[in-house]
Order: sequence, then structure tokens, then C-alpha cells
Amino acid sequence: MTPTPTPADKRTSGNPATQAHINLSVKQQREQKRQDKLAEYQKQLAKRRRGKLVWWIVGSTAAVAVIAAIVASFVFAPAPAPTYARGDGDGSGIEGVETFDNTATHVQGAVDYAQTPPAGGDHNAIWLNCGIYTEPVPNENAVHDLEHGAVWITYDPAQVSADDVAKLEALMPSTFATMSPYEDMDTPIAVSAWNAQLKVDSADDARIKEFITAYWHSTNAPEPNAMCTGGLDAPGKK
Repeated sequence: MTPTPTPADKRTSGNPATQAHINLSVKQQREQKRQDKLAEYQKQLAKRRRGKLVWWIVGSTAAVAVIAAIVASFVFAPAPAPTYARGDGDGSGIEGVETFDNTATHVQGAVDYAQTPPAGGDHNAIWLNCGIYTEPVPNENAVHDLEHGAVWITYDPAQVSADDVAKLEALMPSTFATMSPYEDMDTPIAVSAWNAQLKVDSADDARIKEFITAYWHSTNAPEPNAMCTGGLDAPGKK
């Protein structure tokens, strides 16, 4: 009858010295297995710790990024447009304001205006969409804006700095106002409304805001309730 094989860790021997060696080998194998299991556990534990650290770093970085984005949205957000009450079209108390008596007929083609920039007169049947333009706009369409009660801020780019342009933009209402460069003016800055105009040398001149307050969306414009959108977008509109 063939003897049943004995597992490696259950081996026996009739020789005491050999049996002691066998017992020592079994203990070493068991200890090695225990050390291997401990090493694997420590490896997995370290891996989990590294994973938690990575996620903590990622989460912290993301939180910092979100906070930075929120802060930046407040710090770098453009300032809201100033608000103006609807003007009555009377700026007679503002020093330097000139008034005129222009016609308001819709015509085709170019118009020879009495004022530079125009402050009213015959104009194109399509109005210019109000807003800020970085290029000169057609007189005939911009004058139509004035007919609707808008104000038109113009500046000579050869006489006005980028800082002054930014100051003028900061004075712009959110609607019923147009701003554009106008070359070869006899003054650095002009603010126009229907049949009224103010020319100044500096963007810091307080009369600019006074003029806008008096004439913005004026109830005395020829077409005071007409729109300032839905018309023509000229090149350079911001």
C-alpha cells in the first residue's frame, strides 16, 4: 500500500537532527509567509494613504481655484454701466452747451451736416445700434440715434489717450448711447444729442456727465420712444 504524501509543513523524520531542520524550515516558511502578508498589508495601506493625500491635494487645489475664480470675477469684472434718469432735453444751464435747429427728414446717401460731429439733421432711415464702437460710424445712421433720444460721445483719436477713452466708456449708459472715434475734430471730445452739443478738452470734465444726464433718452427728442437696437451694426462694435 502506497503511503499518503505528507504536506511540506507536516513532514517528519526519524532522525532528530533532520526533524529539527525540518521543523526550522517550516517555521521559517510560516514566518516568511507572515512577513509577506505584513509587507503586502503595509504596501496597500501606504497606497491608500497616498491616494487619500492625492485626493486631498486635488480637492484643495480645486477649492483654491474655485475661490480664486470667484474673487477674480469680482476684481476683474467690468464696472456696471452708470444709470441715468430720463432727461428732459434741457441742458441750458451747462456751460458751453450749444443748441441748434436741425431738420429731421429721412434721406438716401451722404448728408452735408452743419455741425461736426452732427447734432441732428436729415439722416438715413436705418438707425445705428447703440453701443461702443472702435471705428468711425456713418454719420447718417448715428444721427438717427439722436432722433430717438440717444447721446453720442465722439473723440478724436489723435487728441485723446487710451486712458481717456476708458474714462469715456465708464460714463456710457447701458443703452441709448453711442460712442465712437471721430477724426479731425476741432476739439478732443464732443458729446451730442438732438440739436445740442458740448465740446470739451478732457475726459475728466464733469460737464460730460451733466450733459448726458440732461439729454439721455430725452423726452424732447423727435422720436423719444423709438428703439436704439434692431438697426445697423457698424464695423468695430464692441
